Order: sequence, then C-alpha cells, then structure tokens
Amino acid sequence: MSMEGTKEVSSPQTEDSRKPDERIDAEAGRRYWENAAASNVGMLGGIPTLHEFSHISRTDIIGSRAFLARLGIGLKDGRSALRSAVDGGAGIGRITKDLLLNIAAEVDVVEPVSRFTESLKGTKGVRTIFNVGLEEWQPTEGVEYDLIWTQWCLGHLTDKQVVKYLEVCQTVLRPETGLIVIKENLSTGLEDMFDSTDSSVTRLDEKFRDLFAQANLKLVRTEEQRSRSPVRSSRRLLPVRMYALKPQ
Repeated sequence: MSMEGTKEVSSPQTEDSRKPDERIDAEAGRRYWENAAASNVGMLGGIPTLHEFSHISRTDIIGSRAFLARLGIGLKDGRSALRSAVDGGAGIGRITKDLLLNIAAEVDVVEPVSRFTESLKGTKGVRTIFNVGLEEWQPTEGVEYDLIWTQWCLGHLTDKQVVKYLEVCQTVLRPETGLIVIKENLSTGLEDMFDSTDSSVTRLDEKFRDLFAQANLKLVRTEEQRSRSPVRSSRRLLPVRMYALKPQ
C-alpha cells in the first residue's frame, strides 16, 4: 500500500505487544485513502484545512527542490536534468507535477488508488501509470531511472516490504548515476509509532538507516525539512527527513 500524507505529533496509542509494523493492515490503509479527497488537502491528510498549515505543500516542494539541487539535479547553474524518474506513492500527482516534471523528461507513477491518477492520464511527460501498491510494483523490463522519489508512503509497508521495495528499485536505477530519494515523517518517540487512523507506522531515523543498510544501500546525503513559515498552533507536525541513497 502507498500514499501521501503529513502527520501530527500525537499521544501514544493503546498498548499492543506486536511490533508497530506488524500491526499494519494493508486493506485498512487502502480504505482510508480510497475515502480521501482527490485534492492536495486530501493527500496531505486534511491538515492544510487549518490556516496555519496552508504553507505545507509549497514548503515541501521548495525543500525538495533545494535538496535535489545540492545533489546536482535541476535546471540552473550547471545542474543536470533527468531523462526518467518515478513518483512512488504518487496520489494525485502533486510531486509529479510540481517537482519531477520540472526536472525529468519522463515520469512514471506508482499509485494504487486509480481514481487519484485519472487526472494524470494524457499529461505531457507522464509515461506509465502503475495502479499498484509499492510492495506490488514490478517495473517495466529494460527501463532505467535516474531518480526514484518515494514520499510519505513507506509507513504503509512493513519493514520487510520496505527492504524488498528498495531492492526492486535498485534493479532499475541507471548504473553509477541513479538515485533513490526517500522523504518521510520521523517518530518523535523512543520507538516507531503506529497510527490506527490510517494503519501506518512512523519510523525512527535509526530504523530507516537500518532498513537502508539491509537493502544494501549507502546514504549519499540526508537533511531535515526546514519550515519556511512559523506555525502558531498547539498542533505540531512531525519532523520530515530526506534521504538520498545509492547501491553499495
């Protein structure tokens, strides 16, 4: 299962002896997103309906562009444009349209909820739309990608599924130059946090690094998303971190 979504800092939920990722119910997660609005508000978990959080999407895209620029990817100052990219867990294509199509000639989309991707059909630069979850994705044989971007959706995958997905990604990266970028919320607790609302897990930074190592990936660069406007609210968002990865 895969999809976009910001998260708020919340209180610990009911005790459960299982590991957080063992509590993930893929069908429950999919039902949550199938009932979400096909809009930026719906994709970001409804939080932007609050005035204080109306800047989230813009801040997110600006931060992602800056991160890629520091990796030498972009259209200015001698940076490189890309031939092919993937938007993993694309939702309605917010990242496809606002980020990836500005730096890549062609973008493939992976998104299980087919009604979310209807508006992407016929969009210039959008090549193949895979209406499957990340854990089910089978890339087209012979295709190579310069960038595989996956954001706010690995929480719907178990630890084992995350490792398997990252291993699949490596099989279609362009040799030597291809990058995998993961952008996710981070747990602010002492362990990964399970959210029963959408049946997802918010992982610790240490957990992500461990999963990357299990998938035989090396960390090229990592940064925490910086907010570009003050948030005056008792409701706080979780920290967001970006990881750029390459095969060992």
